[in-house]
Formats: sequence, C-alpha cells, structure tokens
Amino acid sequence: MTRVDDNGDAITEPVPIIVVDRDADDDVPAIDETAEVDAVGAAAPDAEPEIDLPTDPETDPETEPAIEQELQTEPDPETAPELETEPEPATEPAADPTDVVPITSIIVTEPVPTVEPTSAFVRLGALEPVAAFDNGEDWPAVWAAEVIEPARRPASSLEAVRLSAWYGDHKVLERVSLVMPPATVTALIGPSGCGKSTFLRILNRMHEETPGARMGGEVLLDGADVYAAGRRVTDTRRRIGMVFQKPNPFPAMSIADNVTAGLRLTGARLSRAARAEVAERCLIRAGLWAEVRDRLARPGGTLSGGQQQRLCIARSLAVDPDVLLMDEPCSALDPTSTRYIEETIAALSVDMTIVIVTHNMQQAARVSHLCAFFLSEDGAPGRIVETASTVDIFERPVDPRTADYVHGRFG
Repeated sequence: MTRVDDNGDAITEPVPIIVVDRDADDDVPAIDETAEVDAVGAAAPDAEPEIDLPTDPETDPETEPAIEQELQTEPDPETAPELETEPEPATEPAADPTDVVPITSIIVTEPVPTVEPTSAFVRLGALEPVAAFDNGEDWPAVWAAEVIEPARRPASSLEAVRLSAWYGDHKVLERVSLVMPPATVTALIGPSGCGKSTFLRILNRMHEETPGARMGGEVLLDGADVYAAGRRVTDTRRRIGMVFQKPNPFPAMSIADNVTAGLRLTGARLSRAARAEVAERCLIRAGLWAEVRDRLARPGGTLSGGQQQRLCIARSLAVDPDVLLMDEPCSALDPTSTRYIEETIAALSVDMTIVIVTHNMQQAARVSHLCAFFLSEDGAPGRIVETASTVDIFERPVDPRTADYVHGRFG
C-alpha cells in the first residue's frame, strides 16, 4: 500500500535493506547492499517519474546499451586523458640480517675508522644487534661496534703564572709565565741548565719533593691553582700525569699489573675484568697492545727500552689524566722507538694537553703545536725568551737568539 500526503502525492520513504547470505544454498538473488530503493518504485514499477528525461540521443534509452559497450572498451592511450588511479602497495623484500638498513629513526654509533695499532683510540669488537628504535622495536639488521674508549671530555688548559724556583739559595727560574692551551702539544726547548725540567716538575708538584726546593707563583689547571690551600697533592698528580726521561717500569711486576699500578695508589677498587679492560685500553692508546697482547703476564722488565717507555705512558694513562707531562721521553731511544712515541703523542693530543721537554729540534717541529724557548745567560735564572707557534718559531722567529738556537748555531 502506497502512502500519500494531503495533496494526494505519493510519499517516498526508504525501504529497509535486506542482507542476504551469498553462501546459502537457496536461490535468493543477491541484493546490492549499497542500493537505495524507494517505496514508489518498489510498489509500482510502471509509474511515471516526476522529472522528464531529456531527449538527447546520447541519453536516449535506446542508445544506452551502445554507450555502456563503448565505455567498457579500452581508451586510446594517445587521445584519452590520464586517469588518476590508486598506486598498488609496494611489496618490500624480506630484510637480510647481514645488511645495514639506513633508517632515520635509529640512533647508532658512527662507524669507527680502522687505524694503525700505534695510534688506535678504539677497536672493533664482535658485532651485536641492538634495539634502538624510537618505538622500542628490535631490528636484527642494525649493528654496533664495540668501543672500549670512554667518552671524551673537553681537554683541560694549563697556565703558569710568574713561576720562580729555587734549590736552596740557587734561583733557577725567574718569573716565568706560559699558557698551554687545551688539546695541544707544547714543546719546551732550550740549552741544558735553563730550567725546563724544573718548570715541568713544578706543574704537577714534583718539585716540592726535592729537599730544600722552593717555588713561587701559580699553576692554574682549568683556572684553579693546584697549589691552593687544601688542594691534595694526589688529586693534582692524578689529573697531571708525568713520563720521565728514563723508563721506570716495575721490573718484576707483570705488564698488565704495571699499567694498573697507578690505580691502586689512588685507592680505586676494580674487579679483575675491569682491570683487564683498563690495561687493554691504555696499552692501545700507548701504541703497545699489538706487541704485548699475548704476553701480558710476563714481567715488564723483559721489554725493550722503547717498549718500557710506552708501558710507562700506558701506566700514566690508566688514571685518566687531563694533562700529560713528558721530560725528554725519547732521549735514550732508537729512531724506530722514537717514531712510535711520537705517533703516540700525536694520537693522545686529540683530547689531551701535552707538555714535552726535548733537545731534539726535529722532534719539536714534528710533534708540537706551540714552542717556548727557555734560556739562561751568564748564570742568571732561566727565562722564556720567546713563545709562538711551532711554525713561527722555526721559520719566523722574532728574537735572533731563538733563530740561532733552532738553527743549531749554539746549544
């Protein structure tokens, strides 16, 4: 029954959609679930529509089958306009666990370059998968290298302010001031007896260990005076290490124990595994690991002179100093051992302040960034004649005495 309004016109209302199970065995035809059927069309299919259809031949009912057939044919690719179609989802190949996949949401350590054993800062260990996704998911194709070098900290600056020194009544230094910038190698050059070694010993409070020795002035490590009241000597010597002219390892102590001996003096307590890691790291930085890795239990006295000096450098590095002082470390070594020491100095200077005393002008030119020329004339206390970059000291010296010394005309 068709419902009508007050004017007698039929009222159109939607008919409930019937969902038919297509898998059923009955012969009920499938109904388009999206179709919308009105009550008038369902009840009276022959009823006249309310709106007249246009008489255009393209929309004439007799031509509709031909139009449908034409639409079903493929358009000419040269004349038909391009239609926007949804791209098919790309299928990604399965990830190979041996490949490194560059994903921006992963935080990984940058690759460590391979370096020579004499200048190594890190070593590559066994590759292990890491989970470093922002969403916490694991990805087996991301790998990280084992790095045994601790995180670097900013290098420290060292400054001597108006230093004077005496041995009894004999004055050996007269108001010497010098700035040693961070992460640089400063070479102290000059003839014997001008106070270079004494100046070096004052920097880490070794001078006061000599009976009758006195000093005046300040030594500033990162702006703080190491001679200030209440400042512990052991704290100063831990931050300012020293390598002497003659190698002095403990001859009966094993190579590994020689490296970690300084840690015991500072009161540090480490497990056996931690001590082994410290020994390996310091021997690598000192350029000695490749030569002694298979005989760490042998006495340190069995090493050659150059190896013993690098062992002493490794021992100084074990306490992780900010500054390293070196008093003619290559004076008793052969050219090959000297080259190893110089390579070690260059590698350490990347993040450490180094001060070296040397009488070898070629060595000073090779390893240093800054030079200070000391001189004592006619029995007077030692002074600094000139301080400048190494290039300027050797190529453009200001004082003629500096030029005479670096070119070998005296000294």
